[in-house]
Amino acid sequence: MKGNEMKGPKQLKPQDTKKTLLRLFSYFKFNKILLISGILFIILSSVAEIGINAMLSPVIDTLVGDFNSNRFIMYLAIMGILVLAIALSQYIGNLFMAKLAQKTVHKIREEMFSHMEKLPVSYFDKHSHGELMSTFTNDVDMLNQSLEQSVSQVLISIVTVVGTFAMMLILSPIMTIAVAVMLALMLLVVKNIGQKSSKNFRNQQTAIAGMNGYIEEMMSGQKVVKVFNYEDRAIESFNEKNEELRKASTQASTFGVMLMPIMGNLSFVKYAVISMLGAYLVMKSRFSIGNLASFLQYTRTISRPITQVSNQLNTLFAALAGAERIFKVLDEKIEVDNGDVTLVNELKDLHWRVPTTGGKFELVPLKGDITFKDVDFGYAPDKQVLKKVNLYAKPGQKIAFVGSTGAGKTTITNLINRFYEINDGSILYDGIDIKRINKFDLRSTMSIVLQDVHLFEGTVADNIRYGRLEATDEEVKAAAKLANAHYFIKHLPEGYNTILTADGQNLSQGERQLLSIARAAVADPTILILDEATSSVDTRTEKLISEGMDKLMSGRTTFVIAHRLSTVRDSNAIMVLEQGEIIERGDHDELMNQKGRYYSLNAGVVELE
Repeated sequence: MKGNEMKGPKQLKPQDTKKTLLRLFSYFKFNKILLISGILFIILSSVAEIGINAMLSPVIDTLVGDFNSNRFIMYLAIMGILVLAIALSQYIGNLFMAKLAQKTVHKIREEMFSHMEKLPVSYFDKHSHGELMSTFTNDVDMLNQSLEQSVSQVLISIVTVVGTFAMMLILSPIMTIAVAVMLALMLLVVKNIGQKSSKNFRNQQTAIAGMNGYIEEMMSGQKVVKVFNYEDRAIESFNEKNEELRKASTQASTFGVMLMPIMGNLSFVKYAVISMLGAYLVMKSRFSIGNLASFLQYTRTISRPITQVSNQLNTLFAALAGAERIFKVLDEKIEVDNGDVTLVNELKDLHWRVPTTGGKFELVPLKGDITFKDVDFGYAPDKQVLKKVNLYAKPGQKIAFVGSTGAGKTTITNLINRFYEINDGSILYDGIDIKRINKFDLRSTMSIVLQDVHLFEGTVADNIRYGRLEATDEEVKAAAKLANAHYFIKHLPEGYNTILTADGQNLSQGERQLLSIARAAVADPTILILDEATSSVDTRTEKLISEGMDKLMSGRTTFVIAHRLSTVRDSNAIMVLEQGEIIERGDHDELMNQKGRYYSLNAGVVELE
């Protein structure tokens, strides 16, 4: 399984937190009204809360000194108005920020899916499905949770701390200095614990991705797991990954749960110190009782934002780790397409529109002529798969590839549709270098029938129409008849409207393969690529599939990856590959007369590995 091995957590170094946060907050520009409105209401609620604490001083001093009922009632009315302002503004502000979070995550999901659809096939060779799904689900959900709860809390904390400090300075600069010293100590604790917590949460997110990938792989391959009695090994491997996740999560949570009691105890110490200092100033008549009550309330208020943010550090760091993984996906280079040759319908037929000098262009008829000239290719720089491959396929010819596993058969077909770019040499399509042909137009002239069929959730008709989305119902049925699929489709409960489960698990292997052939047929391709599709079906179904493929191949340039030599004897040319080189070529009779590798394979002297 190339590049898809599940790995445990890596000890990742902390990345640029500031850069990640700035990039994350840049998404808010798409919803400026929600952002500004939410911030304004949150500021209003924080200011109102600061105002309530300020009102404690005149209320208490009125009760302690000469009591004035009118003034006392007025102060209470002001406090009542402030309470209503807090409740209303907090509700509206949090509502706006929640909507902002949802719209932001919605935008990120759209960008992620759109970007991943543009990534080259090589990217998916190196990343497991489970790892990518973890980014889409776990990381995005964690980010959404943090944006909904933490952004507004951080804003409230900033406004509250700044406003409270200002009021405390007005009441008593000396006591404010004492509070500042205690807060500095608390912030130092938060910083040290936070750094350790951040690193461990990165490890936790990586471990989650690894385990999710392994689960996805095992669940999708349950038939293979059971037929090879792999259950115990699978459980053992899962337990190892689960243990890695437990250790990473425990380390992450350890620092998270440590912060709450430390901050709580420091807050109690700070409150006690300020109370004693304030009492001393009251006795020296340098402070009123009302002033002391307000200041003590401010002391509690200024500690609360720090404690609340500290309690959310687990979520914040997990979200930050998730955001970094999301942005890493978004920073992957997309599939480059500089092709200037396009497919057009001219003169009642399809032509390649090839730009020439002076803004002019040449029309080249679409025929299906493929030529490889000294093609070199490797999936990795240090591992060459194809070496100086030369071949040609004339329109309507059937070209077969025979060879051991890893000889390069599938690689050649992947290069024709430009899933990968060659290292050296050239591939010509109707005399045009395929690097010049727009990938969309290039691939629109091709269809592939793979040995492993992938069907989508939806109706039978929708799965056939996947080959050409604008195909009519009549064209879908015609393609099914050509593929010999119409007979079994019309006996399904809802016929062409029967809903298929993921990968068509409610159909047999042969039925899925017939649908795959129908899907290729409805595209009406010029070039057809067949990865032998009859190796895992019964004899009757094999005959139906072979007949369907024969009809589909008629008049089309066809490349066949052969797993059964009996299926390629009627090919115009057979290429025998070994270790990335074509060692023999010719039709069946010519190769048998050469008495080389192909002859040995047919005679059973050697076998395909």
